[in-house]
Amino acid sequence: MTDLPLAFEIGTFVVLGLVLLFDLLLVLKRPHEPSMKEAGLWIAFYIGLALIFAVLMFIFTGPEHGSQFVAGWITEYSLSIDNLFVFIIILARFGVPRKYQQEALMVGIILALVLRGIFILLGAAVIENFSWVFYIFGLFLLYTAWQQARDSGEDEGHAGDNVLIRKIRSVLPMSQDFDGSKVRTVVNGKKVWTPMLIVFIALGLTDLLFAVDSIPAIFGLTKEPFIVFTANIFALMGLRQLYFLLGGLLKRLVFLKHALSIILGFIGIKLILHAMHVNELPFINGGHGIEWAPEIPTWLSLVVIVATILVATVASLLVSRGKVDPELEKAGELSQVDELGDEESSADRLQAARTPESESGPKQSQAAEASQATESSVEEPGRPGSGAL
Repeated sequence: MTDLPLAFEIGTFVVLGLVLLFDLLLVLKRPHEPSMKEAGLWIAFYIGLALIFAVLMFIFTGPEHGSQFVAGWITEYSLSIDNLFVFIIILARFGVPRKYQQEALMVGIILALVLRGIFILLGAAVIENFSWVFYIFGLFLLYTAWQQARDSGEDEGHAGDNVLIRKIRSVLPMSQDFDGSKVRTVVNGKKVWTPMLIVFIALGLTDLLFAVDSIPAIFGLTKEPFIVFTANIFALMGLRQLYFLLGGLLKRLVFLKHALSIILGFIGIKLILHAMHVNELPFINGGHGIEWAPEIPTWLSLVVIVATILVATVASLLVSRGKVDPELEKAGELSQVDELGDEESSADRLQAARTPESESGPKQSQAAEASQATESSVEEPGRPGSGAL
């Protein structure tokens, strides 16, 4: 196994930093909802970039490191897609307008990179000095796999609605409406926070929880911090575009959680076997390694991960024909209603500005009646006129 060349590592981080900076500037310069074609092209670019990097890893560092990157990237990408489920629900629950969702997602991705970077540095330092930590990582992943397998998704329905966020809402002066992607705005001459601040905090808390799961998982596949971090970067790249491209398809991946449960359980067992093989704990086998404990090779890990994801995806698409996740469907309806409400409120404000004060009363009453009629049509899809939503 060839050591990782320093020039290769530095060059990789420079290129990835420039790509991420370009993506961020593009979002800030032109906030919009990307079309299916635009999102698809960006995702193809990021996946192609990851595959090119994998080839370079095989060429410059050898097949072992190359296989570790591919296995780690696929695992982290799968966990990131699971993260996307919660992002959809958070953005819908807070009613973030779709043209500003790109910026919210970009902030969420940056927070994820920062938090995972911290976890990777801490994890690498701990692993370097304490090999017994693999026992803890392995048991934690087995517990996470069990939780993932029995998760019904009910907790995700309350994403972003926790004690901390309710406390922030009660303490900080906050506007009722979004002001673009700003976290501060002026209302009646006073500076207040906007709901976007709460959205960023909710996304950050979600990123923190997922980092706790994902970092031990990838350390079960490789001990190289460089591979761990690059696999995470490539997994998070394109996640923003994937949100807009696969929003509907995600509703059909009903077996994704089960696949992730199998993968996390497999990596947990792999970590425990490795900990037994290099055991240093004095109360286990006298502080000596357990020779019969096998070391699972990287190629076998890669085969298990790819096969599990493929089987789960195909099975999900076959079983979920005509079915959708109720929580994600509700999130989609909330997003549509909020968008419609934003358009109506903007139209009302514009009409009020153009209408003399003496006529504003009847106009506002008509607008309120129209708004109530719209809400009724959304809440009662069986009634005539509701089919537009």
